[in-house]
Amino acid sequence: MNAETEKCVGCERLSQEFQHLRSQWCWLLLFGVLLLICGTVAILYPILSTFATMVVLGIVLMVAGVATMINAFWAGKWSGTMLQLFIGTFYLVLGIVIKDLPFRAALAMTFIIAAFFIVTGGFRIVAALTVRFPFWGWSLLNGIVTFLMGVIIYRHFPETALWVVGLLIGIEMLFHGWTWIMVSLAVRRIPAAPASPTV
Repeated sequence: MNAETEKCVGCERLSQEFQHLRSQWCWLLLFGVLLLICGTVAILYPILSTFATMVVLGIVLMVAGVATMINAFWAGKWSGTMLQLFIGTFYLVLGIVIKDLPFRAALAMTFIIAAFFIVTGGFRIVAALTVRFPFWGWSLLNGIVTFLMGVIIYRHFPETALWVVGLLIGIEMLFHGWTWIMVSLAVRRIPAAPASPTV
């Protein structure tokens, strides 16, 4: 399948998937712009966004804990009731701790992120050098960058706890916003569906 054929297939798939949203493309664009703005603010004020993230995470866990406990009682007696009560209690307590101690929660989250980056980057480097699959150089570069980010975050710990979470969330929102903006512009270019013939 050549590039032109793949492009035609992609356009046809886009037309089928998003035809019903063609007239609403501006809302997708607005959503993308909103994410773009939020991501930019999170990157410019990473300390504020880090603490806001921790507080929101704490509230979400509290709500999930209460809902899980209610559901355990509502479902009646069954073998998983005690497990559901335990999980609900764990969510609730963890949510309260994160909400009341956002800085310590950010410390723990930053340490986990650093460890995750170091381990993931290391695995990617080893896999790229060992398997040598097509375009393995990009995977190697990805692994090196991820590994170095983890090392930098860890070496400057605990100062990095103030901004790492907020910065990463801001970057994610920024790219997510650009993605929706590109989708909205692609949806706008979808040709109108032909009118159904009247009998």
